[in-house]
Amino acid sequence: MTTLLIAEHDNRTLSGETAKALTAAKALGAKVHVLVAGEGASAVASQAAGLDGVAKVLLADGAALAHHLAEPLAALIAELAKSYDAVVGPATASIKNALPRAAALLDVMQVSDVSAVIAPDTFERPIYAGSAVERVRSSDKIKVLTVRTSAFVAAGEAGSPAPIEQVAAAADPAVSRFVSDEVSHSERPDLTGAKIVVSGGRALGSKERFDEVMLPLADKLGAAVGASRAAVDAGYAPNDWQVGQTGKVVAPDLYVACGISGAIQHLAGMKDSKVIVAINKDGDAPILAVADYALVGDVFTLVPELTGKL
Repeated sequence: MTTLLIAEHDNRTLSGETAKALTAAKALGAKVHVLVAGEGASAVASQAAGLDGVAKVLLADGAALAHHLAEPLAALIAELAKSYDAVVGPATASIKNALPRAAALLDVMQVSDVSAVIAPDTFERPIYAGSAVERVRSSDKIKVLTVRTSAFVAAGEAGSPAPIEQVAAAADPAVSRFVSDEVSHSERPDLTGAKIVVSGGRALGSKERFDEVMLPLADKLGAAVGASRAAVDAGYAPNDWQVGQTGKVVAPDLYVACGISGAIQHLAGMKDSKVIVAINKDGDAPILAVADYALVGDVFTLVPELTGKL
């Protein structure tokens, strides 16, 4: 059995999510080939080749793949997948955009957000915002999986790099085109890969108070900043800071939730964190039920005091 793992990258750097998805791919009991699709992405291919458990790296280089548009990437995956038993990718925005299209082209089902590999044809995935776990057995000849990377540890480095093979890009369906992108830049760690995350909720009251209370704490801890959906919807924080079922799923070593009540969709995005600290004035807030440590009180008093003592 051989698995094709789709690499997540920005044409320069391999995402840490790929190494976590590699652990899931290896659990299928198969040889793993990694597909690096992009433009000028040879450095990414070299990084992928250095991961433990990679048998071969396939490098597809072309202008149509430069911006990871879903249609040309899906066409390439579908063409290559016919030689594999499974296609796996981390559940990131770009891969969740492309893999369902590839599955449709292959006329197979996709198993999304896999959190455990039980057997080569049997997987577990969270449902109902993480309040239940579903076990799925697929009878498709080619398994197509997206992986919830917070459930897997990252693969380490190999003793020697795997070979890199050039493959041709598939014909571009030309049904979409890249116009522009707007990327936020920050000196803080990336939210999905950070070891420490501090998140604020609607209780912070305004963007100004959110920044005043949360950002100094994040800077003291060297943490990424997250937010609840309510805080994002209220305009306190940008969309890419949202943690939860409809945002980003995180599992840092330390998660600090400030003024977040703990709606089920938020818990689905952070409950796998190693240590959870909740700061909330409501002693009956749902988030306290999953917290390892709780501070009951006013966030506008407790968070600045905590920041000052760090």
